Amino acid sequence: MIEKFNPATVHEPPGYTHVTISSTGRLAHFAGQCPLDLDGAVVGAPGDFDAQTDQVIVNCLAVLEAAGAEPADVVRSVIYVVSSDSAVLAAVWDRLNASALAPAFTTASTLLGVAALGFRGQLVEVDLTAALP
Repeated sequence: MIEKFNPATVHEPPGYTHVTISSTGRLAHFAGQCPLDLDGAVVGAPGDFDAQTDQVIVNCLAVLEAAGAEPADVVRSVIYVVSSDSAVLAAVWDRLNASALAPAFTTASTLLGVAALGFRGQLVEVDLTAALP
């Protein structure tokens, strides 16, 4: 069981919740999912946030499924985007929330603009924690 709520003493967030409580006994902690294809190459042309976001979504769905979970089981997400431009951050957030992974971002979620990520040319990474059913 996953309980999500927003205390009346803080602002109403746009799509996610401030508090997520899992009464499930097991949590799956996933490594940050990068925009790498099966060959380990960063996808898309340089600067292609959309292609990279789409690959991250594919990879997140794959690791969730491998653990016996689905996006609705996610209790925490952290999204890293190499940009300080709020329009770019919003575009990545919108693309994630228009995908099959969208239920993952209705729980406690953080979106960060960062200076760099681990792979050369990498622009997006998503870190998830899920309560296993």
